[in-house]
Amino acid sequence: MLGYTDYVKIFVGFLVIVNPFGSMPIFLDLTAGMSERERNSITNMVAVTVCSILLVSLVFGEIILQFFGISIHSFRVGGGILLLLMAVSMMHARVSPIVQTQEEVREAKDKNSVAVVPLSIPLLAGPGAISAVTIAADRGTGTAHYAIVAAEILVLTAFVWIVFRLSPRIARRLSAPGLNVLMRIEGLILSAIAVEFIALGLRGLFPGLA
Repeated sequence: MLGYTDYVKIFVGFLVIVNPFGSMPIFLDLTAGMSERERNSITNMVAVTVCSILLVSLVFGEIILQFFGISIHSFRVGGGILLLLMAVSMMHARVSPIVQTQEEVREAKDKNSVAVVPLSIPLLAGPGAISAVTIAADRGTGTAHYAIVAAEILVLTAFVWIVFRLSPRIARRLSAPGLNVLMRIEGLILSAIAVEFIALGLRGLFPGLA
């Protein structure tokens, strides 16, 4: 098991990467014109889908890496670069094309159901979140470690559910500039997490650097 502060850092990383507040404007745009009941139904589906994807990544992420012969150190470097690109976009107060392209946004508006694609995948539980969960799983061993990370995923999912459920009220009280400031702060935190991932990966690939 890791220390208390390590698990706090892992949860903060999950929260910043999934970024429910940054995804809230897209959620409101895709559900515009829907009734409150329909919007709540989509919120429930998003929460279940995000939770399922991240829990599957927690359990099977390392197994998939081993199957393809990919070392966790290489994955840390690749995941760190991916998160750093996302962080740069967040510091410009926009969603990274890695998470969702403009073509996907336009296509999503033509669909009747948007809960799974694009809201859950790739907007919330995208490559960055999956990478972070897989790396977190490798940081410790034992049932207790996996149980704590799984509990953090459940808390994270509950937070996403609350933000989307209250999104109309939050949007009325938090202006666009306020959301942009919040996203830039999250981007700064994410950039630090990304650099740490890259540094740990390089240290594992090249022990002489340590």
